[in-house]
Amino acid sequence: MSITTTTHLNFHGTARAALAFYQQVFGGDVVARTYGDLGQPAGTPGADRLVFGQLESETGFRVMAYDVPGDAAADPAALAGVTTRAGGATITDRTFFLSVRGTSLAEVTGYWDGLAEGATVVEPLAASAWSPGFGMLTDRFGVTWVLDVAAD
Repeated sequence: MSITTTTHLNFHGTARAALAFYQQVFGGDVVARTYGDLGQPAGTPGADRLVFGQLESETGFRVMAYDVPGDAAADPAALAGVTTRAGGATITDRTFFLSVRGTSLAEVTGYWDGLAEGATVVEPLAASAWSPGFGMLTDRFGVTWVLDVAAD
């Protein structure tokens, strides 16, 4: 028996854009269904938003995304909370980060460079005491990512 865990991200009207962005960074295929696809009458508010979205790549990256019903004008960055580094510690009010671990610095740098577009860098990608490469950022959709290279 085995299980698979998949991070499920909640957005306020930006799930489709977030999945497209993550697809540019990680590759893979997106499956997306709107509320309208599943029966909500066309033309009603929110019918074009995602009720189910998933990105899955051949390398094993998988994430799901969903548009929470409600105000589309909500600021995704405001929902992200605050994450900073001080004195070698991470200070945050978030309940989770999304972690991506690669096997080489080149691989992780490629993901970092993609996610860094429009992001707030919390900790630049660099060698650390535990990894040949570690960095943290909050992307343009308000998701905080930890990227690192698996240590030998």
